[in-house]
Amino acid sequence: MFRRFWIFVFALLAAPLLMHADTAAPAGPTATASHLTVQLVVPPTQIYPGQNFKAGLYFKLDPGWHVYWINAGDSGEPPSMKWALPDGIKADAFEFPAPKRLPLGPLMDYGYEGEVLFPIPMHVAQDFKADGGKVTLGGKATWLVCREVCIPGHAQLAVERPFGAAANGEVAADAALLKQGEGKLPQPLPSGDAAKFRASGDGFTLAVETGSSEKSAAFFPFEQNVLSNPAPQTAKATGKGVELSLTKDSTLTTAPKELHGLLVLGDGRAYEVHATPGAINSAAVGIAPSSGEIIRTALLAMIGGMILNLMPCVFPVLFIKGLALVQSSGEERHKMRLHGLVYTVGILASFWLLVGVLLGLRGAGHNLGWGFQFQSPIFVAMMALLLFFLGLSLAGQFEIGLSMTSAGSSLANKSGYTGSFFTGVLAVVVATPCAAPFMGAAIGYALSSSAIITFVIFTALALGLAIPYLLLAFNPSWTRLLPRPGAWMEVLKQAVSVPIFGTVIWLIWVYTQLVGVNALLALLAAFLLLAIAGWIMGRWPAKAPATIAAAIVLILAIALPVEAARTLSAPSAKTGGAAATGWEPFTPDAVARYRAQGKPVFVDFTASWCLSCQVNERVVLDKAEVQNKLKNSGVVLIRADWTSHDETIANTLASLGRNSVPTYVIYPADPQAQPKVLPEVLTPGIVFDALDSVKPQSKTGE
Repeated sequence: MFRRFWIFVFALLAAPLLMHADTAAPAGPTATASHLTVQLVVPPTQIYPGQNFKAGLYFKLDPGWHVYWINAGDSGEPPSMKWALPDGIKADAFEFPAPKRLPLGPLMDYGYEGEVLFPIPMHVAQDFKADGGKVTLGGKATWLVCREVCIPGHAQLAVERPFGAAANGEVAADAALLKQGEGKLPQPLPSGDAAKFRASGDGFTLAVETGSSEKSAAFFPFEQNVLSNPAPQTAKATGKGVELSLTKDSTLTTAPKELHGLLVLGDGRAYEVHATPGAINSAAVGIAPSSGEIIRTALLAMIGGMILNLMPCVFPVLFIKGLALVQSSGEERHKMRLHGLVYTVGILASFWLLVGVLLGLRGAGHNLGWGFQFQSPIFVAMMALLLFFLGLSLAGQFEIGLSMTSAGSSLANKSGYTGSFFTGVLAVVVATPCAAPFMGAAIGYALSSSAIITFVIFTALALGLAIPYLLLAFNPSWTRLLPRPGAWMEVLKQAVSVPIFGTVIWLIWVYTQLVGVNALLALLAAFLLLAIAGWIMGRWPAKAPATIAAAIVLILAIALPVEAARTLSAPSAKTGGAAATGWEPFTPDAVARYRAQGKPVFVDFTASWCLSCQVNERVVLDKAEVQNKLKNSGVVLIRADWTSHDETIANTLASLGRNSVPTYVIYPADPQAQPKVLPEVLTPGIVFDALDSVKPQSKTGE
């Protein structure tokens, strides 16, 4: 890549002058050059036939200067040695200790500061003989030493040792340096097949088992142009190792067959990793949570489920249940309780089905989150059609029960309980575009845990959603506050259709966000067909020919938006208006680039189908005082639009411990600092405090 060579322009032009002094220096074990001292380390006190030992090339660097690892990163070259050895003595390739990440402006290098020794295996042939009783080991060492600029250097180095019989003596100083260097070499993983990676749209998730839980780690690829070097690497501890979120290089078009590199842990240990593609089950290697932690998270999920009843997504269903409660206020207690239980079972069954789908897709290597089904235009269209049809019935065009069945009172009673069950199902379906307070952390925790814990957390969330109506059903005395049944109930039923149709309007907007306005005609035509089907069912209720005709019209109504969603797509510039409003489209590279420039970043993870996101945007983020604060804070504004599924956004959310939107994150200017996740429900004060907590940093050498 071109970016890998820009930094060499000055170095190549200056090389003849800078290396002159090195060329004139006599060969010896040590040489002093620009910003470093280099030494050829040979621990054995003598050389003998059949000997195998390790030498080393040792660098001591001036503060702030560095030399490079075998993969130098975005710029640089590793040290090398052109040997001049007697026949019968062979030197293997350098062994490279674990490197460091070295940010340089918007780039990232991999290398070493302070001091470093590169061990070099040496082999003496069995029939080797030395002339004159002495052996000279040496050659020309070359390197590139960098800070804001890079300076190439070279030196002739040589060490002389006597030739003789086998001996175990060592030069103490050289042996100490070599031992220090070998202690920093990477080791093989404790177990064999202990590293897997999963490819996504813009990156990889790497899971490595080291035998113990690791809180921090960095991955250094041996091959260039595989990973984006400056992109942050988010580590997540697991029970037996660590999981890393990595960003691929922008030039990488196909996923590699393996990720080969070094895993360097926070305590300095390093392992050579050969990761192969495969499904990553975080729970399989996750930390076994304590019972207290599970209970706390389940309580948070339950509270979030209760608050979810107050979110705009669930309002239409609450109207329906409110109407059902009024209609059943005169029933016996056990019937009211049974309605409450059936409604709860509908919610539980829906949540369990949703969890089963999520776990199945997670096992297949996909990363999905709360509300993922609203990323499907077909699902959104089906929901819009269902609610529109339900709204027509509530408005009085037809009666679903009379049109679909002609059975007697026993089936009518059965239909009532069935209605309670499917109202619970509907409550879950329309609730998924919203994330109430406490839900984000609980869902993220659940989806990164074992299957059993995931079911426990989601069950608590389901019970929280069901509890308000369930309590009312089990306390029938509270229904005395409700008016007696009468003609007004028909008016109320028709009034309930208003929020239902309002929800349909929102779903139409979400549908166009996913597939574009060209598909809108098909959806509107489907609504017309539903109205015709409703008229047929209302005009000739419970008549077989009318029911068949209505069913045919319904099938046509469903087919129209499905075919439109399948053949049409939304404009590619889904976030094209972001820049005009001060928000840039999200990529991990953009976040890393701005942080490397000393700029903090505010990322808004949002989606068109997320009503909570839209409320936060209209009520808080779009307010004049908040807009002024955002513009004057020096914080870069980035919007991650998850309306359509994006694996990069899904992986980033997972690395933050979240699986839902809205999620708001402040990234400090320091690339090493941890991001801060804000609450799901924003206030201007929360935004102001978050912006005040981070300040831009001035960068030198840019």
